[in-house]
Amino acid sequence: MTKARLQSSITSLPLLNRGKVRDIYEVDAERLLIVTTDRLSAFDVVLPTPIPGKGAVLTAISNFWFDRLKDIVPNQLTGIAPESVVAENERDQVAGRAIAVKRLNPLPIEAIVRGYLAGSGWKEYRSSRSVCGIPLPEGLREADKLPEPLFTPSTKAEAGAHDENISYAQAEQLLGKELAAQVRDACLTLYREAAAYAASKGIIIADTKFEFGLDGTGKLYLIDEALTPDSSRFWPVDQYQPGSNPPSFDKQYVRDWLEASGWNKQAPGPELPPEIAARTGDKYREALKRLMEVGS
Repeated sequence: MTKARLQSSITSLPLLNRGKVRDIYEVDAERLLIVTTDRLSAFDVVLPTPIPGKGAVLTAISNFWFDRLKDIVPNQLTGIAPESVVAENERDQVAGRAIAVKRLNPLPIEAIVRGYLAGSGWKEYRSSRSVCGIPLPEGLREADKLPEPLFTPSTKAEAGAHDENISYAQAEQLLGKELAAQVRDACLTLYREAAAYAASKGIIIADTKFEFGLDGTGKLYLIDEALTPDSSRFWPVDQYQPGSNPPSFDKQYVRDWLEASGWNKQAPGPELPPEIAARTGDKYREALKRLMEVGS
């Protein structure tokens, strides 16, 4: 396995931004290079311990979904090899973990779809019988499948801050009615298609977050990442039982360790024990392996 990469250090292109996981570089006026590192964030804090191989797994999963779902919504991919836009001595930094993408104008919301009652949705439901203000039937249990998938947008927070759920009416104010409806309908179609495929591979997609951008003509594109264990809650079908929180193919293993460690959830985050980092990497790779399996 290649060594873990906490951050990239490409000097042949201008660095535009370091996010929680991705480093973004400018290729030219029309294209960007996105490098997915092995950084892991939990509770909105980037941890000092990288997860070996995580960036390559996230890139492979996103590329898989971008290709599978491209007929529903076009995506940011250019098809250009990332190795071709950096200096020769920097190619090892991008191989398998970077994509060259169209330069688009990102929308100011996180486009979230929830298919099951989990996380903050479950907490809200227990107190108000609703999720993001959307009324739900009485008697649902934790991890129950919702009657219909819900579009529950949120704001985009700066690094270190928390996203905030917003109503659909607020999304309309931010995007305009026509674009808000287009985003909502695209999200629900993407989720249904992806959830059906994942279920055939033994994975429940409980919820997921999409991001979108517009080109100069106002055309909508799927951007950032797509249906990865970082942007979604993946549950194994064979361990799913409503009424309890199922295990997941993501960083929940790290979150559980952090919760038990006594950390106050303020930066800086603690170093992870090697076995916790290794086990987390295994969970990401298992999700990729299941999705890519030939046959059901």
